[in-house]
Amino acid sequence: QVQLRESGGGLVQAGGSLRLSCAASGRTFTMGWFRQALGKEREFVAAISGSGERTYYADSVKGRFTISRDNAKNTVYLQMNSLKPEDTAVYFCAADPLGNSRDPYVYDYWGQGTQVTVSS
Repeated sequence: QVQLRESGGGLVQAGGSLRLSCAASGRTFTMGWFRQALGKEREFVAAISGSGERTYYADSVKGRFTISRDNAKNTVYLQMNSLKPEDTAVYFCAADPLGNSRDPYVYDYWGQGTQVTVSS
């Protein structure tokens, strides 16, 4: 059983930056970041392979967000730059998908989420 804890969310103005962290209680393989805005379904943001060699991004964040990991610390990061009001959501990290890493339904392990609010 892996426990995940996100941190780093907050309120930022449009154009600003935030870095989210996801600390895992043990070793993980593929990790993903997802977000859920009020009244909307959870959507894929980014994913990273266990080694960190492969990364995947949603088109909406490509070029602005960067996912990375430090396996020595069992931590995954999401650097978010050029933030937009439409990035406002609760951001969740998830671990060890059983299938397509872009599909939230194949992840068994989730953090509690961290709120990101981008003001215009």
